[in-house]
Amino acid sequence: MLFIKRLKQHIPVTHLMAAIICTTIIGLTAMLMPSEKAPASVFNQTTTTSISLPTDTVTAEPSRPVDTQPQIAQEPVTPITEAPEPVVEHWQDFTVRNGDTLTSIFKRAGLSSRDAFLVSDAVKETDALKRIYPGQTLSFVINDHQLSKLKHIRNQLESSLIISTDQGYRVKELKKQPDITPRFVEGTIENSLFLDASQAGLSDRMIMELAAIFGWDIDFVLDLRQGDHFNLVYEEKFLDGKKIGEGNILSAQFVNQGETYTAIRYTDSEGKSSFYTPQGDSMRKAFLRSPVDFARISSSFKTRRKHPVLGLTRAHKGTDYAARTGTPIKAAGDGKIIWRGKKGGYGNCVIVQHGGNITTLYGHMNNYRKGQKNGTRVRQGDVIGYVGQTGLASGPHLHYEFRVNGVHKNPQTVKLPHAAPIDKAERAPFFAVAEKALTQLESYKATQLASASK
Repeated sequence: MLFIKRLKQHIPVTHLMAAIICTTIIGLTAMLMPSEKAPASVFNQTTTTSISLPTDTVTAEPSRPVDTQPQIAQEPVTPITEAPEPVVEHWQDFTVRNGDTLTSIFKRAGLSSRDAFLVSDAVKETDALKRIYPGQTLSFVINDHQLSKLKHIRNQLESSLIISTDQGYRVKELKKQPDITPRFVEGTIENSLFLDASQAGLSDRMIMELAAIFGWDIDFVLDLRQGDHFNLVYEEKFLDGKKIGEGNILSAQFVNQGETYTAIRYTDSEGKSSFYTPQGDSMRKAFLRSPVDFARISSSFKTRRKHPVLGLTRAHKGTDYAARTGTPIKAAGDGKIIWRGKKGGYGNCVIVQHGGNITTLYGHMNNYRKGQKNGTRVRQGDVIGYVGQTGLASGPHLHYEFRVNGVHKNPQTVKLPHAAPIDKAERAPFFAVAEKALTQLESYKATQLASASK
């Protein structure tokens, strides 16, 4: 106050009041200005931090400058742990040999007979390991002399996996689905169906199936002529880009002596497959035209023939098919065996009753198929015996007779009744399948013809 009084003596009061007011304004302005250390962006953050301001004046220590930024709590960092490396299974493969048993294979793998017994006992209620054939593979995973896993590879598509668990062995069936690709093949008869179809690229299995499809209409021994033509579309199976086998014939045509026969495979709503004409008639007849595949007819049905053994001239009331001893003989149609044994000049003979008025006879057999007897029912195509030379025979052959109401008919020319056509309930889906199959077949034929003309 003394200082102010002295100033009043030398400075006018108005000047003194102006200086005080200016000093006060400068001080208030300094207090309201933001600190240089506090960034403006802190007020724009979405996270709001509550800061308590103390009422007492705090003097910062020189060695520890005060951080004017608000501190935001951080979540604790979880340490990153590396995933454990996968366990590598070491499989040992053993190919099944002739005469092998499960026990012998287990011993080769370093396991005991008890291990083999425990595994076979554990899987006895399943299909695993029931049929082991030479060429198949058993693969083992063995840890510390204990069986961990066993895989039975039956073929390229099917296998069984047996896994050891705390509750015993568990079985899992493994199946792979192959890729299916249609293939077209055609050929011309110059020598025989078997030879010419083989040269066209068909396997033995495909040739037999092709013959079976048309076997009711064409006798492949008598009816074939040079220039006859065939074509078909069938399935090929691939796994991982490698061919592993063949599937079904989807459609086929055979031109025999100028007449065209067309067959289309159809699977009905119950899962049954058969071949039909494009009109829906069954390719299957009630009887096979020939009960022996690819045999040579050595003697046909004749009213007069000199017997090769007796030397007598008399009627030959059947057809003789010359073939090697042991060639399978098939039942010509569905029926019941009513005779099975020796029968005079027929030698070892089988007679089959078909319905009420037709019988077929098979003579000169070498032996019979095991498991059959009088009264046994057979289906068309079932093997009933094997070609031989028993009875009055000059060489190995089958003597085949076809009788209607006891009257002999020529097996080569008798009109054979058809099997039932496509069911009415299946006709609409069948015709859709047939149209697609015929279009595919014609497309392949056109493509093949275009390629050949280039």
